[in-house]
Amino acid sequence: MPGLVSVKTPPDSAPLRISVPDAHTPPQRSEPVNSKPPSPLPRRLPSPSPSRSKFSPRKPPPESSSPNPNHNPDLNPNSQFALENPDLGPFLLKLARDAIASGEGPVRALDYALRASQSFERCPPADGEPSLDLAMSLHVLAAIYCSLGRFDEAVPVLERAIRVPDPPRGADHALAAFSGHMQLGDTYSMLGQVDKSILCYEEGLKIQIDALGESDPRVGETCRYLAEAHVQAMEFDRAEELCKKTLEIHRAHSEPASLEEAADRRLMALICEAKGDYETALEHLVLASMAMIANGQESEVASIDVSIGNIYLFLCRYDEALFSYQKALTVFKSSKGDNHPSVASVFVRLADLYHRTGKLRDSKSYCENALRIYAKPVPGTTAEDIAGGLTEISAIYESVDEPEEALKLLNKAMKMLEDKPGQQSTIAGIEARMGVMSYMVGRYEESRDSFESSIAKLRASGERKSAFFGVVLNQMGLASVQLFKIDEAAELFEEARGILEQESGPCHQDTLGVYSNLAATYDAMGRVDDAIEMLEHVLKLREEKLGIANPDFEDEKRRLAELLKEAGRTRDRKAKSLKNLIDPTSKKTKKEVTKRWPSLGFRS
Repeated sequence: MPGLVSVKTPPDSAPLRISVPDAHTPPQRSEPVNSKPPSPLPRRLPSPSPSRSKFSPRKPPPESSSPNPNHNPDLNPNSQFALENPDLGPFLLKLARDAIASGEGPVRALDYALRASQSFERCPPADGEPSLDLAMSLHVLAAIYCSLGRFDEAVPVLERAIRVPDPPRGADHALAAFSGHMQLGDTYSMLGQVDKSILCYEEGLKIQIDALGESDPRVGETCRYLAEAHVQAMEFDRAEELCKKTLEIHRAHSEPASLEEAADRRLMALICEAKGDYETALEHLVLASMAMIANGQESEVASIDVSIGNIYLFLCRYDEALFSYQKALTVFKSSKGDNHPSVASVFVRLADLYHRTGKLRDSKSYCENALRIYAKPVPGTTAEDIAGGLTEISAIYESVDEPEEALKLLNKAMKMLEDKPGQQSTIAGIEARMGVMSYMVGRYEESRDSFESSIAKLRASGERKSAFFGVVLNQMGLASVQLFKIDEAAELFEEARGILEQESGPCHQDTLGVYSNLAATYDAMGRVDDAIEMLEHVLKLREEKLGIANPDFEDEKRRLAELLKEAGRTRDRKAKSLKNLIDPTSKKTKKEVTKRWPSLGFRS
């Protein structure tokens, strides 16, 4: 039975090479997915490739051995009449393959592949079954479109391709359907449409499970691939479910402490870290490190040491974090060189550590060392690696009150990613950060423009229902207030409220902040009754669910009293339980109180 395997392109792979299966090459099982886990930054998604779909096309006719397509008039690719010839499709696919192999470029291959698919459309199999040759030609055609950066044109081709096979007819049809869905998911990812991408991957996984069963190792590879996509979409519960399934499959079919298990545990650690379960994340990383040591993967052990250091940093175990970082730094310098981006990434982590421990001079020194490496990258360094490092350094400059320098780094990182497919979500996050920085320095028009661009990208990528999207809407609303665009601000706050109530819950601090901002906006618009209702709702939540020790409580209470006085009303209060008068979970200090504008009471 052919293997239904989802293959992802490693980050350091060569540019996409399109190949058409040879007529005499039997289906081969693809190699396992690269064991390297994804970066915490949104990953660089694989380029769609037809390598998943290896079918056996009909054997080309003897005439096709001639290098001149005009040797036989019926096989002339420029002849519309020739498209009716059932032997022309495989011949044209061979020409497409030869065009790529000879270095003629994808443009001529595109013409051959396009006409091959047209030929297969006009010459269906005599037995009336769906044409797998047609499905293969469409996969190849879509891959060539993607190699040219024409992803929008690849989508309808792949949508047609997934309608051709009938999975219940057997393994070949299941392979064709699976390959089509996974390739379409990759293409949507390159367009930044993460929600559509995940739907395609989920459908591909379902087809694969129906064909191979739930415990097949190839199902495990696809589950991990899909888990990474859910991590990118910040859907961590589903990602954790899939990663656990992957781990179970690999533990059943692989040797103890295998590379596959190590990769699964690194991904699981990333998920646990994102969910705030640092102890479990640390446990997975230690087990992954032991497996890598057993397999002699020194560089991978160093990468895991960096991740372990990050966990210790979150847990405020600074000495252990420093030890992990220094150990990784030693390995990277000896194995990769002093100017490798891996060395720069450790410098950034050390800068963050020293910043948190108050050693600002050391922190700035490590930032400068990392920037020197990023300024003169060694061959093979990707734009994504440099942009990620610049973004992290900008956060340190922001925290030491150097917003202008942080803005420069963010702008540089964004420009490096502008022409990279599949980076829309990353750019949207950078633009949101730039909006915050511009707001801090009082450039409200620039801030609003940055937020607006970020929101447009997030809407296009399907993240319009994420908590992050709600926070960005709130920030843009604040910028609109500063520009006296009150009606626009009200619309943004209302949309943010609906999203955050659904994603974070009504008692989350982000949601409460939006409630307060919306009340202030209603007040500015003259909708006093709506403002009073909103503030009463906020105070009720604080008194009954969160407690009144929060620093914002007195401010909201004062604002409500002023509004009630203006309206000639009094607050209808009920007796509250003593245990709710103090919020034992509040960790805010005076230094951490959010900035607010006394006249309207807006909060970021």
